[in-house]
Amino acid sequence: MLVYQRTSSPLLSALTFALGYLPWLLGGPLLSAFADRLPRHRVLIVTDAGRAALLACMAIPGMPLPAMLALLFLVSLGSPPFESARSALMADVLDGDRYAVATSLTNITLQLAQVVGFLVAGALVAALSPSAALLIDAVTFAVSAVWLWAGLHPRPAPVSESGDIRQSLLRDTGDGLRLIRRSPRLLAIVGVLWVGTLFAYAAEGVAAPWADELGQNATGLGVLLAANPLGVALGGLVIARLVGPERRERLVVPLVVLSLVPVLAAGVVGLVLGAGSLPFGLVVGLLFVSGIGAAWLIPLNVSFVQAVPASFRGRAFGVAVSGLYGVQGLGALGAGLAAEGVSASGAVALSGAVGLVAVAPVLVAFRRTRGAVAASAAGEGRSGA
Repeated sequence: MLVYQRTSSPLLSALTFALGYLPWLLGGPLLSAFADRLPRHRVLIVTDAGRAALLACMAIPGMPLPAMLALLFLVSLGSPPFESARSALMADVLDGDRYAVATSLTNITLQLAQVVGFLVAGALVAALSPSAALLIDAVTFAVSAVWLWAGLHPRPAPVSESGDIRQSLLRDTGDGLRLIRRSPRLLAIVGVLWVGTLFAYAAEGVAAPWADELGQNATGLGVLLAANPLGVALGGLVIARLVGPERRERLVVPLVVLSLVPVLAAGVVGLVLGAGSLPFGLVVGLLFVSGIGAAWLIPLNVSFVQAVPASFRGRAFGVAVSGLYGVQGLGALGAGLAAEGVSASGAVALSGAVGLVAVAPVLVAFRRTRGAVAASAAGEGRSGA
């Protein structure tokens, strides 16, 4: 919002939003390989402890801005190995429906934490100071590291357990890329993940100019951004608790469509009705419905885990999630660029319309490869490394 207020440029506003995904693009696949090279519980503990220390340094009063930005970038680099290790370890510990339910609960928690985090962070900065808020954030990471250290049972590194000794981090990363590239099933799953996300979340990149176009202030912008995560939380709860395991994968295709149609409709509402409380309420409601549709991530995640050998999961998750964040940033930039030529509502409508067309081929591939596994691709990845 601050960037848009100062520049009135949807593209610069979108660029600022997209920069948050840069660490994943630069270090995601490479750093995620640690989730297979090292014991996964150790990766979780070390990354959280490291981020706690870095945030504590950021909280030092008078820290120069360039130094703070550098520290923030290092903090962000902790996400790829942590998320890859967490996802892979969950798949190691839980199987079948238990993994699907755990994935749903994790997704719900993350979405609600995102909404609450926006509110709490703002309140802390207003009541205390940015340094105090950063210090509190550092404490949360430290508590998490201690909690993980106390609660997780030590497990050997997947690579050493399988007897497959890796010679370099780059070679490990290449194996993860080759595994996905040589498996039609994994390519289809990752294709749905990347293409569906590219267009479903593009509106976030132009949220500030869109809220302004709809006649809203900073509070309205917060509501606009919170609508989708709340929908995702509800959709995840429904998928996990009310839909049987055998039906979840069949819901991926209709849910992907459900996540994109409301985006198109929300853009059209803004174009036709313009500013006002009623159009804004309709837009928020449509984004909420789009979030419910985004629950397709849960059964897709389960399908991904089932198709990846256990010793490759950290690297495979790293590639998939790095691409996920990359396309989110690309979608934000694309929407911002479109909003320079048309209105923000027009850019959102365009994202939904193009998304429905673009996602059709990968959804067809996903349905055709149902039941396929990546075991043969795993062998090819090792021999071609």
